[in-house]
Amino acid sequence: MISRPQKSLPSFKKTCYLFVLLFTLLVLTISLFPSEALTPNKYHPIVGKVAAKLLTRYHYNLPVIDDSISSELLNLYLEDLDGNRIYFLAQDIAYFEEYRYDMDDVIISGRLEPPFIIFNTFKQRVMQRIEYVNRRLQKEFNFTVEDYYELDRSDAAWAKSTEELDKLWRKKVKHEALNLKLSGKDGEGIASTLRKRYSNILKRIEQFKSEDVFQYFMNAFSRSIDPHTGYLSPITSENFDMELSLSLEGIGAQLTTEDDYTKVVRILPGGPADSSKQIWSNDKIVGVAQEGGEMIDVIGMRLDDVVQMIRGKKGTVVRLEIIPAEHTPGSPTRIVKLVRDKITLTEREARSKTIELTHEGRNYKVGIITIPTFYSDLKAQQSGEKYYKSTTRDVRRLLKKLKEDQIDGLVIDLRHNGGGSLQEAIELTGLFIKKGPIVQVRNSAGAVKVEYDPDPSLVYGGPLTVLVDRFSASASEIFAAAIQDYDRGIILGGQSYGKGTVQSLVRLNKYINFDDHKFGQLKVTVAKFYRITGGTTQNLGVIPDISYPSIFNEMDLGENTQMHALPWDQITSADFNSEDIVSRHLSTLRMKSKKRIVKNPEFRYLFEDIERYKQRQEQRYISLQEEGRKVEREKLEAQRLARVNARRKTKGLKPLKQGDEIPSEEKTPDAVLDESTRVLADLISLVKSAKTSQIIIEGKQ
Repeated sequence: MISRPQKSLPSFKKTCYLFVLLFTLLVLTISLFPSEALTPNKYHPIVGKVAAKLLTRYHYNLPVIDDSISSELLNLYLEDLDGNRIYFLAQDIAYFEEYRYDMDDVIISGRLEPPFIIFNTFKQRVMQRIEYVNRRLQKEFNFTVEDYYELDRSDAAWAKSTEELDKLWRKKVKHEALNLKLSGKDGEGIASTLRKRYSNILKRIEQFKSEDVFQYFMNAFSRSIDPHTGYLSPITSENFDMELSLSLEGIGAQLTTEDDYTKVVRILPGGPADSSKQIWSNDKIVGVAQEGGEMIDVIGMRLDDVVQMIRGKKGTVVRLEIIPAEHTPGSPTRIVKLVRDKITLTEREARSKTIELTHEGRNYKVGIITIPTFYSDLKAQQSGEKYYKSTTRDVRRLLKKLKEDQIDGLVIDLRHNGGGSLQEAIELTGLFIKKGPIVQVRNSAGAVKVEYDPDPSLVYGGPLTVLVDRFSASASEIFAAAIQDYDRGIILGGQSYGKGTVQSLVRLNKYINFDDHKFGQLKVTVAKFYRITGGTTQNLGVIPDISYPSIFNEMDLGENTQMHALPWDQITSADFNSEDIVSRHLSTLRMKSKKRIVKNPEFRYLFEDIERYKQRQEQRYISLQEEGRKVEREKLEAQRLARVNARRKTKGLKPLKQGDEIPSEEKTPDAVLDESTRVLADLISLVKSAKTSQIIIEGKQ
C-alpha cells in the first residue's frame, strides 16, 4: 500500500470539493481545446464502475481498488501515451501528479474527466511537435558534424521547456532523415516522406474518439492488476471474436511494435506471407500500399492501424515495404507483393514430416510434428459433426502415419506456439502417457482441480523430444511440463514464456441493462495453472532439460518481464508415476550436445548475433554522422555476405559478390531443429544400450 497525506476535509465537503475541482478542470480543458477536446460519453462512467466491481469479485487476486492501484494506473496511462517522454513537458506531469491518488476514485465514482484532460493535453503536445517538424524540414540537415541521438528515453527526465523538446526533436527527425538518406532518398524525397509520416500521425490523433481514450485508460487500470486482464471496447471485442474464430483475411503474419517499427513476430503456416518466401520473422514493415495505391509510411504508426491497413478481403493485393531482419535501419528496402487470403483453422493445423540422418555412424529416421497452436473446432463439435478438427485428432492421425513409416523417434515442435485450448493440451499429453494427472488448476477461492488424461490408451511410447522457445506459452507449457514431469521425453530449446494463468471473457451487456447499446468485454484472470509436481508454470515457464543459445533470451520477452505479473508459487504435488526414461541419460545428452554446438558454424553465427544484439541494447545513443553509419552498414553487409557464401560453399554453389541479390531460399538453416534431431538420435542409442544391458543383467541373453 502506498501511503498518502491525510485530508482534513469531511467526507461530504471533500466530495463537493472534488466535484467542483473536476468541473473547473473540464471547463478549462474545453477552453484550451475548443473543437478537438474529447470527453467521456454517457456510458463510460457506468462501464468503469461495473468493470471495477467485476474485477474485485472475479479476479484471481481479488484486488482492492485503492491508492496503490491509482498510482500505478497513472504511471501506466502516461507510459501508454508517451512512453519515450518526447511529448509531455515536466509542467504537464507536475499538473497530472494532482491525480496520482484520485484515479481509483475517478473510476468508482464515474467522474472520468481526469484521463480525458490528460489525453487532450497529449493531443495538444502532439500537434505542437508536428508543427515543429514541419518548420524544421524547411531546411536540410548537416550529416557531416558529430551528433548523437538518444534511442531510449523511457527513463529520462521530462523536458523542462519547449526549447528543450525542440532540441530532442531536432535529433529525432535528423535520425529519421539519415535513415532515409542511407536508403537512397534525396533531400526532397526525405522531406516529403517525413512530412507525410507526421501528417499521418496527426491525422490518426485527430481521428481518436472518446471510446479510444476510454479503452486506453481502462487498459491501464486493468494492467495495474495483472498484464492479461483487459478491457475490450465494442469494436476491439468484435476483432477479438473474429481472431478466435480463425477467420481473418490477411497475409498470415503475427506483428508487434519495436522502436517505432512494425516487426514480424511469426509467419503463420500456409498463409500468403509463408507461401511467398519473401517475408520472414524479425523483418520490419515500414510501408503499406493497397493495390494501385501509393506506399504509406507506417513508421511510428500504432500497431492496430498497421494491422487494419494490411488486413483486407480475400483476393485483394497489398504491397509491403520491408527492411529485412538482417539489415540495419537505413539499408535499402524491399517491396513484397501479397494476395490476401482467408487465414483459417487449416493453416494452423498440426503437420508432420520425416527426415533421415546419419549420426555417429548410424542411420535414423526421425518424425517431426509441428503444432502451431492448440485448436479445436468447437462449433463443429457442438453441432454433432463426427470428424471435427482438433489438435489431438490430427496428431493422432499423424502419429499413425509416422509409425507406419517406421520412425526411430519423434520431435514435437512447439516453437512460437502461443497456446490455445486447455482441453487439447490435456488430451494431447494423453497420447504419450498411459494414464494419470496432466495439470492442476487453482481458482481464486483456493480450490484445486486436477485434470486427468481422459484416454488410457498409449498412442506413441517411443523416444520423444519436445522443442520450445520463449514464445511457447500457456497450453504449450502445460504439455511440455507434463512430458518433463513424467520423465517421458526431453525438453529442448529455450525457457518458455511463463503464462500460467487462465482468463475468462465477461460480456458487459450481461451486467449493464441498455438494450439499445452494445458494450464490450472484460478479460479477467480467474485461475492459475500448476504442474503435477506442484510448481506453477506462471512467471517461470518450463526450463528445458537441454538449453540452446537464443537471441530471444536477451529480449524483454516472457511473463517475468511483464509488470504486475502474478508470481511463481507452488501447491501440493499430484499423485503420479514417473516413466523414468530420460533423467538417467541427461548428463550424457547435455555433454554431447554442448560439444556439437561449439563446433557448429550456425551456432557460432548465432553467438555472434547475440553478442551484437546485446551491444545494441546497451547502446543508448546512435551516431548522426553519415560516413560513420555507412561504414557500420557496410561492415554488417560484408559479414552477412560472408555467411551466405560459407553456406553456399558447403552446397557446392558459386559465391555471391557484393551487391548480388541473395535468393530468398537461402535463409538461415534451422540449426536448432537439426541439433534436436541429433539429441534425439543420442537418446535412441542410449535407451537401446540401456535395454540391452538390462537384458544381460537379467540373464535373458
